[in-house]
Amino acid sequence: MTFEQLKPQVTSIISNSKLNVDDRLLGICQLLEANVPHYNWVGFYFKNGDKNELKLGPYVGEPTDHTIIPFGKGICGQVAVSNQNFVVPDVSAQDNYIACSITVKAEIVIPIFVNGENIGQIDIDSNTPDPFSSEDERFLEFVCENVAQIL
Repeated sequence: MTFEQLKPQVTSIISNSKLNVDDRLLGICQLLEANVPHYNWVGFYFKNGDKNELKLGPYVGEPTDHTIIPFGKGICGQVAVSNQNFVVPDVSAQDNYIACSITVKAEIVIPIFVNGENIGQIDIDSNTPDPFSSEDERFLEFVCENVAQIL
């Protein structure tokens, strides 16, 4: 399924007010993991109150021990500080990488902004080397913009 075909489904999940926010976020994770072959772990991290750390939100994929990530640590922690997209074609080439699974080869993290503040991010791991393109980035920015509307 193409990203353009997924967009209306993302919008539909986000606008389903019968579901609580976490269930909608989980629905997004399930949709992406099931329909994008190189998305093997899809999850959300959010700023943990006033602490300089991220807390794991809804996700789909292998269980992770990384439920709390300090700002600046790993790819997710770096995005929390930089406020920039981070595409990692080869995780083994990153010094500041937190390994969740030996099968992960690449990662993409896109921040979520609410009223100009970085309040969280979508994090995607891939077991495929260098799978992410600018199309992935644009699509995930679309997802994050939509998610921001319900946070």
